[in-house]
Amino acid sequence: MPSSDNRVIALEEHYCDPELADHFLGGDALAAPLRKRLFDIDDARIREMDEAGIDMQVLSHQAPATQKMDPATAVRLARLANDRLQKVVEAHPTRFAAFATLPTPDPEAAAAELERAVRVHGFKGAMIHGLTNGSFLDEKRFWPVLAQAEALDVPIYLHPSVPNEVVTKTYYEPYGAEFPMLLRAGWGFTVETATQAIRLVLSGALEAHPRLKLILGHMGEALPFLLWRTDQALSREGNRPLSFRSLFAKHFWLTTSGNFSDPALLCTMMEVGADRIMFSVDWPFVGNRPGVEWLQSAPISSDDRAKIFAGNAQRLLNL
Repeated sequence: MPSSDNRVIALEEHYCDPELADHFLGGDALAAPLRKRLFDIDDARIREMDEAGIDMQVLSHQAPATQKMDPATAVRLARLANDRLQKVVEAHPTRFAAFATLPTPDPEAAAAELERAVRVHGFKGAMIHGLTNGSFLDEKRFWPVLAQAEALDVPIYLHPSVPNEVVTKTYYEPYGAEFPMLLRAGWGFTVETATQAIRLVLSGALEAHPRLKLILGHMGEALPFLLWRTDQALSREGNRPLSFRSLFAKHFWLTTSGNFSDPALLCTMMEVGADRIMFSVDWPFVGNRPGVEWLQSAPISSDDRAKIFAGNAQRLLNL
C-alpha cells in the first residue's frame, strides 16, 4: 500500500563528521559550497529540505568513511562519528534518521558497531562505501556484518567509492585527468558498486542469510537494465545452478539517488516493481528540488508515487 500521508523521505543524503572526514578529505579536497553543505547538519540543511518539500533525510556519511582506514582507526572513528550523529538525530527526530558508519577493516568490530548503532542509537541500518582496503564485501571474513544486519532486520546500503588504483589506471587513464567524474558518478562508481552487488549474489552469502536486506542507489547501478541478460547468461550450461534474478529481486531495494530519468525509473519498475524503489536525492551532490519535481511529474500512478516518495522507506526502515 502507498504511504499513509504525503511525506517525502530521502534515503541517500550525505554529511561529514569533522574528525572522520579530516582523515580523507584534507583541507581543500572539495569545493567550498559543497564542503559547507556536507558539514552542515542543522538549519541550512533543513531550510533546503523545506524549500524542496522533503520531510525527512536519512543521513549517511560521505564516502569513503572508514572503509580505507587501518582497523584500529576505523573502529575508533566510526564509534565517535555514530555517537555524534545520534545527537543530531535526537535534536531533530522528525527530520532526520541515520545509517551507521561501520569500521569494516575490522569485520567483527563492524558487526558489533552495527548492533550498538541500531539497538542503542536507533539507527535504521548502515552504509558501506565501496571496497574495504581493496576487498569486496562478499569475502567470508565480512559475513559477520551481513549476519548482524539480518539478525537486526536492518538493511545495508551499498554505496560507491572511488575505484582502487589498479582499476583507475587500467580502465580510466588517460581520461580521468580531463574528466575526473568518469571514475566517479560518470561511470566508475556504477561499475564498482554493481560488481559489489553481483559478487554478493554469486557468493552464496544471500542463501546463507536469506533475510538479508540490501540497498543500491542510483536506480540500481544499471543492474535493472542488465538484469535479464545477466540472469540468462549465468543460467547457461557450465555455470553453477543459480537464479540470479530471483536472489536479486528478493534481497535488493533500489533508490533514485542522482538518477532522475523517466526511462530509468520505468525500466526499474518493470524489472523489480514499485514496491522495491525508494526516493533519494544524493544531496548535496545533486539538488533537492530537481529530484522532488522530477518524481512529482514522472509518468507513474499516484499510488506508486506515494510508495516511492515515502511508503516503501517507511516499511523497510520502520520509520
